[in-house]
Amino acid sequence: MGIGRRGQGQKGKIKESASQTRNVLKQHFSDLKETLGKLLDERLVTLLQEVDAIEQETMKPLDDCQKLIEHGVNTAEDLVREGEIAILGGIEEQNEKLWSFTKKASHIQLDSLPEVPLLVDVPCLSAQLDDSVLNIVKDHIFKHGTVASRPPVQIEELIEKPGGIIVRWCKVDDDFTAQDYRLQFRKCTSNHFEDVYVGSETEFIVLHIDPNVDYQFRVCARGDGRQEWSPWSVPQIGHSTLVPHEWTAGFEGYSLSSRRNIALRNDSESSGVLYSRAPTYFSARYNVILRKCEMTFDLMYRVETVGQPDRRDSIGVCAEKQSGCDSLQRDQAVCICTNGAVFVNGKEMTNQLPAVTSGSTVTFDIETVTLGTTNNNEGGNFKLRVTISSNNREVVFDWLLDQSCGSLYFGCSFFYPGWKVLVF
Repeated sequence: MGIGRRGQGQKGKIKESASQTRNVLKQHFSDLKETLGKLLDERLVTLLQEVDAIEQETMKPLDDCQKLIEHGVNTAEDLVREGEIAILGGIEEQNEKLWSFTKKASHIQLDSLPEVPLLVDVPCLSAQLDDSVLNIVKDHIFKHGTVASRPPVQIEELIEKPGGIIVRWCKVDDDFTAQDYRLQFRKCTSNHFEDVYVGSETEFIVLHIDPNVDYQFRVCARGDGRQEWSPWSVPQIGHSTLVPHEWTAGFEGYSLSSRRNIALRNDSESSGVLYSRAPTYFSARYNVILRKCEMTFDLMYRVETVGQPDRRDSIGVCAEKQSGCDSLQRDQAVCICTNGAVFVNGKEMTNQLPAVTSGSTVTFDIETVTLGTTNNNEGGNFKLRVTISSNNREVVFDWLLDQSCGSLYFGCSFFYPGWKVLVF
């Protein structure tokens, strides 16, 4: 029965996606025809306006010439009639009219007329239309659009983080060469997807995720040398059960974002370590190879802006809060300085990471290793395996604590303003 239901569900998925694809194709080509029709109409109007303008511009001199000739002919005809009348009158009247006729005739240049342009000099309008555009458009239309049985890229994994979800995707079409990827997400209660990432990476952490809320994620790709995006992947639903990290509010010298996950050092008068509001607990992870459950802790910092560095600056984690300390370069803490130096229980390691710059991401991955005893049997030493990564480099070491620890605080300290750090 289970297999039958699964088969019915798969058939329903095929029918639904086929129906959606038909609707998308019909709507797209309908919009395309409407747009092309408007563009052709606009181009026709433009060309007709050019014809009208050339016609008016070239006809005006000929119209002016014709008017001037007609005016000269009419003037000559009037003068001839006046001469005829003068001849027919009496002697005194005839002399007066002949004198007036002679005076007018002397001011009229009957043999001076404007030159009419030669026929070869008169503009002759025509339209130049390249019929090859039809073949070009035809070729583009025949190649426009594709139908695929599945999108070339799919979401591979969703990993919950405090206040975020890491989304990983991969190509499922070996013949498709991806140039860029585009990731979108939305709350399941929303009808609108938002762009959160466009780039060449195949992994991205989506922040500002509310805990215990379902989100949908989808990704598409752009082929090498192409402008259009591929079809979207099948949407995947993910959520995070982990409470977002928060800095302690009200600490002098630092201001926090509305979600309290970003801290800005804004005052150089005060000093001290800004700690997390609450401890972050280890989570269980089963190691398939070793066939055992491991307790793990992971934390990421992203430096948004930088200020003047100082050798006492620190970004890291600790087993407990200690008031009165101006840095995490102390016992029961591990940290990285802004110059890249790594400190374990207050001692600087030989290995060093690159200096922290704007946009740097510092990752702390911690897992339990062993629980041993001291030589005098007065207590236990708790060992943690720590990996600190920054700018594509990492250091790995064992961190000894005085007692068993199921949670850690995160913290930072900067001695000059301008440093802004996001924790997730």
